[in-house]
Amino acid sequence: MTAAATGKPGAGLPTSLQDLANWKLDDWARFIKDNAFVNEVAQDFWSIAKMEDAKGRATPEYSAKSAGSTVERDEPPAAIPARPQQHPYSPATAVVGKIFMTAPEGDSMCSGTVVSDPANPGRSNLVYTAAHCLHDGKGGTWLKNIVFVPGYNRDGQASRGKKYTEQQVSPYGRWTAVNALVSPTWVKESGVGPNSQYDYGIIRVRNENGSGKSLEETVGSSIPVWFNAPREQITSAFSYGYPAERPFDGMELNHCDSTLRPAKLSFDPARPPMYVIGCTMTGGSSGGGWFITKDGKPNLISVNSIGNRNPSEYMAGPSLQEQAKQAFDYFSKNAK
Repeated sequence: MTAAATGKPGAGLPTSLQDLANWKLDDWARFIKDNAFVNEVAQDFWSIAKMEDAKGRATPEYSAKSAGSTVERDEPPAAIPARPQQHPYSPATAVVGKIFMTAPEGDSMCSGTVVSDPANPGRSNLVYTAAHCLHDGKGGTWLKNIVFVPGYNRDGQASRGKKYTEQQVSPYGRWTAVNALVSPTWVKESGVGPNSQYDYGIIRVRNENGSGKSLEETVGSSIPVWFNAPREQITSAFSYGYPAERPFDGMELNHCDSTLRPAKLSFDPARPPMYVIGCTMTGGSSGGGWFITKDGKPNLISVNSIGNRNPSEYMAGPSLQEQAKQAFDYFSKNAK
């Protein structure tokens, strides 16, 4: 069984950014209906062997040439080497996990974060990630067989080529996506460019084993999303993910710790500029959360979206402003 999109690609979309800014609840409901998500993953589809073989979904590559003449950017920051998270992962870092999916290029994986659900405090089943980890964009459809594995390899028992069991690599179980939402702009546009400024997505999940406990209760934590964060208050950013392309192998949760104010990258000045930090993570880290400390607690402000390659030196993520907040608020309250 696989996921499939129903409705015509591009149906129920705004004709302009201004139209989207004025969307009401009925508009979001129509968009979700016209771009319906169905994800019927066969029990145990993602075996240990299939998870091992899944390739990191490539972080779309940014270059000045691909961006065109309208791009506005600060000088790219210096590379920050990604570091593996120390085992065992605490509940605060086990909220990051791997998202597995079947893409046109084959079985693939990204990263995602368990985020707090205002409509279900303490019982969230929501995972935040990048749009390109869920949907192929303009003219494309939803990816298939989407499953989230939080705290993947939490205890390090699958590290360095060790033999391991399913329980050891997925200590909190596998969680099937039952609903999803990406930015309407992502569905309308294609390629690395202005749509990357809205490269965000959300999935609602359920435990594959049928447990009544929520994802948040099972993992022991969730991360609030800080929407409309004033850029002047973002003086650092800590990016997490499971990079799978060389020199990484996809088995370890890694992080890039930037203590500098993120640089800016914009393809369209009418849209919120992306954040840019130095980071050497590769494909597979796409969708991993960017955290900042607010009121003494971690908050999610972005996700890994686009970067450069050969070598990887920096990563850009969308600034989650009003469009992202509208989408999340609707999804939290209405998309079950």
